[in-house]
Amino acid sequence: MADPVELMLADLTGRYAGTPAPEAFTRLYADDARFGHVFASLHQRLNEHFSSINDRAKSTRHYWAESSRQMLALIEELDDALGCLKTAGFEVVFADGYRTAIDRCTPWLSPSGGSAVPEDFEQIRLIKFEPVFARPETTARLKARRATPPLKMVGEGSYAIVYSFTDPDYGIRFAVKRAKKDLDERDLHRFKWEFEVLKGLKHPYIVEVYRYDEDRNEYMMEYCDETLRSYIARRNGELRPDARKRIALQFLYGINYIHYKNLLHRDVSLQNVMLKVYGDGAVLVKLSDFGLVKDHASDFTRTSTQMRGTIRDPSLSSFKDYGVPNEVYSLGFVLSYIFTGREALKTTNDEVGRIVQKCAANDTSQRYQRVAELITDVERLVVPATGSPA
Repeated sequence: MADPVELMLADLTGRYAGTPAPEAFTRLYADDARFGHVFASLHQRLNEHFSSINDRAKSTRHYWAESSRQMLALIEELDDALGCLKTAGFEVVFADGYRTAIDRCTPWLSPSGGSAVPEDFEQIRLIKFEPVFARPETTARLKARRATPPLKMVGEGSYAIVYSFTDPDYGIRFAVKRAKKDLDERDLHRFKWEFEVLKGLKHPYIVEVYRYDEDRNEYMMEYCDETLRSYIARRNGELRPDARKRIALQFLYGINYIHYKNLLHRDVSLQNVMLKVYGDGAVLVKLSDFGLVKDHASDFTRTSTQMRGTIRDPSLSSFKDYGVPNEVYSLGFVLSYIFTGREALKTTNDEVGRIVQKCAANDTSQRYQRVAELITDVERLVVPATGSPA
């Protein structure tokens, strides 16, 4: 059975096959073997009309009846061509200046009797030596992307709801984080800021984000299977020490990278540490939820000084003063949970207990001052090897 999308595209290209376009325009689209001739033809005819309209605006201010009808037909033809390509999954960028020119001309173009060019008409700047249609391969969408896979709600926070869906082309699961509709301007700004920060971070232990949708105030991100809390809670009796150490180090490597980028997470918690879980039992830590992130080299904060975050350092009197030692406190709490499965700071006098207690020392000057120092101590932990792939 013939593919209707391919039939539609064949009709589109066939419509222009017998219409030659001058070399001056075909050369602008030489890299697009499939649709370049369509774009060259449309570009040439737009330039002819825009040039004529510019001339008439300076003389009689009257655009001929036949030319007006042809221009209106060309606008309809243009929209039809771009609509076909969009339906087929090809994103085409049309020059803003030409789209604006069409929008300015359409209201006064008349299909009969000619058209009166407005007295305040501004000359259209003709584009002759660069394309007005662009189809970057990076923005071409797969045909199956026209499908609308159902979203499944997988989580909810104070500011956003997280859904998941399965990509119809590859069967890969993605997550969608969508801002709640009742967010005020400040919180929506914070939501967008979280995306911008994550977009600039590239690290195996930090969740990856892909694109932001301004219409829906949502962004796509890689899907993670579980939170750290749920993963350990369900396996605490069987999770071996060496597997716990590997999870702890992945977590710390991710935090160390954030600090290297001069950022403070400020909301490290058992819920905000995610894991990708593989069939052989291996896991990959993914740090997420960067809504409270801050550049620790700056005094500026995007949130009020009200205390925020799930794990709060009791020594911190103002959220505005949050620094690395305060982040280290929350790291100690998470490490304690990784190694014990209990949501409390480990107080025993073993190696793990001493590390956790140094993270949470009442005197912040006695805490780890750099995550790299904490990593060194965790790497030195001697635990029995079991061959677990976690």
